[in-house]
Amino acid sequence: MKLQEDFEEDENELYEHHRIVADKGQRLLRIDKFLTIRLENTTRSRIQNAIEAGLVKVNDKITKANYKIKPFDVITLSLPTPPRNTEILPENIPLDIVYEDEDLVIINKPPGMVVHPAYGNWTGTLVNALLYHFQQLPYYQEGEIRPGLVHRIDKDTSGLLVVAKTEKALHLLAKQFFEHSIERTYYALVWGHPKSTKGTIDAPIARSKKDRKIMDVYPEGTEFAKRAITHYEVIETYKYVSLMKCNLETGRTHQIRVHLRSIGHPLFNDETYGGNKILKGTITHKYKQFVENCFQLLPRQALHAKSLGFTHPTTQKRMFFESDLPDDFKLVLEKWSKFA
Repeated sequence: MKLQEDFEEDENELYEHHRIVADKGQRLLRIDKFLTIRLENTTRSRIQNAIEAGLVKVNDKITKANYKIKPFDVITLSLPTPPRNTEILPENIPLDIVYEDEDLVIINKPPGMVVHPAYGNWTGTLVNALLYHFQQLPYYQEGEIRPGLVHRIDKDTSGLLVVAKTEKALHLLAKQFFEHSIERTYYALVWGHPKSTKGTIDAPIARSKKDRKIMDVYPEGTEFAKRAITHYEVIETYKYVSLMKCNLETGRTHQIRVHLRSIGHPLFNDETYGGNKILKGTITHKYKQFVENCFQLLPRQALHAKSLGFTHPTTQKRMFFESDLPDDFKLVLEKWSKFA
């Protein structure tokens, strides 16, 4: 069993991989030892790491490594990636290709497209399209469902992604992500006006203790949280919202979304992090109707991966790509501009 390392901006759900019901004659035994015996190809330290990360539950409750299994206990182990027992089929889905050479391809992903197959989204993803348009994309390891992918962006986030076409490109690009030498700029429309027009949010991120599907900010020094750094700059302010530019130094799950919420400025229409209701402005019917119209025009979080810069894995030249804001984002900016 492989307890995988975090993937850049990984998916926001957990998927059950193992469910074990203790026998009626089960003697009292620590859960970490119990699972090491019951699960093949794993170690006690990996099991303990999974328990510490909140991936193991007993009777639907997160447990600790020193819990002692009792008869009829129901033990589950979940992971951020779905069980890989489904074949991923190529699909003839059009791709917006910004650039392509022998080593890599730059894709401008539309909002609403899932990057790779997962529970509930086995078809219609970017990976299904990539498998159709490109042959023999490299994998980190056999059997995984992310051919060519070095990073990802959320389903409802639009913008630029780099996809590796060779094994060399895959590993050299991944190294740049690991070393934080990739330049990534996002445009975000947020509620309110930040006090500082420029700033850096340096706050560790981990899964929320209350809801494992979302992320949360934790105090510095929290063992289970990973350091996350976002640099931001206000580009323009409207009456009750602001357009911001965000540069990622790290690439944690939902990083921009959770960081901006943590400073009191959730993304406009971000349902997961509370931006899908009126957070600033008046209580008039006319204003409520205006915001509802904006939500309908932009039925997702207002986040776009605007630019991408990196060193080419073969030529070693620095490359930089930019993309236009998608139509839904542009229309809402126009509406706020006129409203202001």
